[in-house]
Amino acid sequence: MLKKIAFTLFSLLLIYMFNSGISFSQVGRIGYIDSMRLRTEYKEFTEAQVKFDKEVVEWEAQADSMKKEIDSLQTEFDKIKLILSEEKKKEKENFLDEKNLAYNKFTEEIFAPGGKIEKRNAELTKPILDKINQVLEKVALENNFDIIFDSVNGNIAYAKKTIDLTDKVLEELEKLE
Repeated sequence: MLKKIAFTLFSLLLIYMFNSGISFSQVGRIGYIDSMRLRTEYKEFTEAQVKFDKEVVEWEAQADSMKKEIDSLQTEFDKIKLILSEEKKKEKENFLDEKNLAYNKFTEEIFAPGGKIEKRNAELTKPILDKINQVLEKVALENNFDIIFDSVNGNIAYAKKTIDLTDKVLEELEKLE
């Protein structure tokens, strides 16, 4: 795993140097962070994770309770549906449909992409991530790092704006039109 990360970082460095026309002596400092360690060792992050996990457990318990109630009502209905009048049978079926609809709506609002879980996680972590990014930039500038990678996912965690080639690439693309 570490070899793969090192190879990826070295490959990115070579691409960076080749594309920018600089030599090893001109490259600034390159470093990395381990974002998993930040998540597990930074107290504020672990406290937010505990709070988030507790809320998720509560939502899961609520969904489980709703599902058990529906299952119980369905079992009860299946036992007596043969002796019910059509009117009572329809009434019980409608009641079950309403319960299922409420359950599906609840689980969608909570667990689906863009749901309450996703929003709550973002709400709890955004201020922490903003703080980490500020500190990361401060450390990079104070210690003259050009690029800092995240060893967990291989992404760039910080890069000096002066090495951003986006404008140059856009200029060249516009010339092609």
